[in-house]
Amino acid sequence: MKIPFVKAHGAHNDFLLTWVAQLPGFFAAPARARTAISICDRHTGVGADGWILMDRLPGSDASIELWNSDGSWSEISGNGTRCAAALVVESEIALNNVRIQTGAGPKDLRLLQRSGKSFQFEMNMGRARVEQLESPIVPGHDSVILNVGNPQCAVLVKDFDMDWRRIGAELEHHERFPDRTNVSFVRVLGPHTLDVRFFERGAGETMSSGTGSTGAFAAALACGLVESPVEVRTPAGPLQLRLQDQNIFLAGPAEIVARGEYLFKE
Repeated sequence: MKIPFVKAHGAHNDFLLTWVAQLPGFFAAPARARTAISICDRHTGVGADGWILMDRLPGSDASIELWNSDGSWSEISGNGTRCAAALVVESEIALNNVRIQTGAGPKDLRLLQRSGKSFQFEMNMGRARVEQLESPIVPGHDSVILNVGNPQCAVLVKDFDMDWRRIGAELEHHERFPDRTNVSFVRVLGPHTLDVRFFERGAGETMSSGTGSTGAFAAALACGLVESPVEVRTPAGPLQLRLQDQNIFLAGPAEIVARGEYLFKE
């Protein structure tokens, strides 16, 4: 079974994008989950952090359905949504302003810059909902539990000289989070700069995260540690965040890097 895809990444957080209309036959949710695991495998598949199914929807330029590399469904990815917007613009469905319908509601993106297959977008991530400040969920560290369209746990750290990957994996499945959670480890470098590491629900360690950066920014704001605007430094490079009318805006890259067909064997 041939599954066409476009591969793109947003700050090294990579995704495979497929238009639903190009899928061979009806794909129910269980089949989509199995396909995501297979196509995202970095040894026997194409390799990616997630598989995004795209469709046309009245009132939007596109809708997206995100399946993580472990076969779980996710409401939204900030980096993944920018990748979808890049494909929308490249396909000439929209020019400068793009509206994407996500599992967390509609998201508006503004094209800042384009050079060939490389794009820069600013995306309105909406409002963060802080659920708990100064959570003791990680002994010895203050943590902020919040939601930015998907669940987030931001752990405040002085450095990364700790087994944060193990802690991230444990937090993802902690009983406090019935639907699991994304985890960010946040180091404050100054009033306008954060350094962050990410352990994402369904994907594990990632080089960057749009929603994780949004959660880190919102958590640091809520704790009075930073002021807008803020640069979030990720292992893949910086993302820019700002607060306007209680909405968080995230600016970052998206680049289309490949096209092809995956030969899926059920």
